[in-house]
Amino acid sequence: MTPLHPGDAIGILGGGQLGRMMAMAAAELGLKAHIYAPEREAPAADVAARCTRASYTDTAALDAFASQCRAVTFEFENIPKASLDRLAGVVALRPGLKSLEVSQDRLVEKRFMEALGIEVAPFAALDGPDELAQAHASLGGDTILKTRRLGYDGKGQLSLRTDDAVEPEAAWQAIGAVPAVLEKRIAFVAETSCILARGADGSTVAYDLPHNIHRDGILHTSSVGGLADFQPPHAMSEKAQTIAQRIADALDHVGVLTVEFFVTDTGDLLVNEIAPRVHNSGHWTMDACLFSQFDNHVRAVAGWPLATTKRHSDASMRNLLGDDKVAVDTPADRHEAKLHLYGKAEAKPGRKMGHLTRIARRTPRT
Repeated sequence: MTPLHPGDAIGILGGGQLGRMMAMAAAELGLKAHIYAPEREAPAADVAARCTRASYTDTAALDAFASQCRAVTFEFENIPKASLDRLAGVVALRPGLKSLEVSQDRLVEKRFMEALGIEVAPFAALDGPDELAQAHASLGGDTILKTRRLGYDGKGQLSLRTDDAVEPEAAWQAIGAVPAVLEKRIAFVAETSCILARGADGSTVAYDLPHNIHRDGILHTSSVGGLADFQPPHAMSEKAQTIAQRIADALDHVGVLTVEFFVTDTGDLLVNEIAPRVHNSGHWTMDACLFSQFDNHVRAVAGWPLATTKRHSDASMRNLLGDDKVAVDTPADRHEAKLHLYGKAEAKPGRKMGHLTRIARRTPRT
């Protein structure tokens, strides 16, 4: 595919906040975003040049969408493979099918990591409740049961603590009675993520590693520099970037790839999971870097050279969930924080309505 020119259209599968921020980045680069989403409420459509509202299985709509775009990307990975196959046959799909196939299934993803020699938390594959109790015991009696597909923000997961009596059938039903993986719970000292962009020519750039804090399975804050409680040492940052690049190269990934890590008390890095797209833990880049994760994702999809990931400020991004958005009416930190609202009409518990990023003068690295 030849590089896109200003005025060309990039198709984005998905109409949520990530698609919205991609569309805004595309517009700043003179490109037109075309959103494809089945939902009536699609926040990304508010800032895009075009929007197709149709099912992901509507072949006629997919064909029309593809004919109107020079390249297509996506904001989430749970899109039917048949739909992606159809699009990939007529338009450049970036990232490609392999990135989707690996990241859509937790078991496939973990085995992919192991094949690359990348360490993950000990796990067991489960196709039913019968082997759950034995697997739980073999993994130390402190585990997390996760669906192989469709889980995000803590959904499709069940914590099985050491002192709990494991009732296999009840646990299996609690996650929807679908194929699953059982993971050993890791006693980590911090969580972090590597936001790496890979161009069509194989070149890569990566952002500083943030300290990520989750609450109830949902990202609460991502902080870098002097605003972070945990600052990864240089050697750890280099190792994380090396791992992320190895994964991206093996997938022949084009665009942003996010690799989430557990940091153990010995300083080791275990891959928790990957996301073949821009990521919540990279939202701070919008205000603390000259070029954000969305800028570099669009540049990669367009076939353009990647931009610098250099950070000019320390930053701390906090998600606004549900009615948290009401708090933005207060003047506190008005001059030190930037508000991003996603244009969602209805606030629901746990729903990401926006984020707030506080920045400060960058502190020298020690």
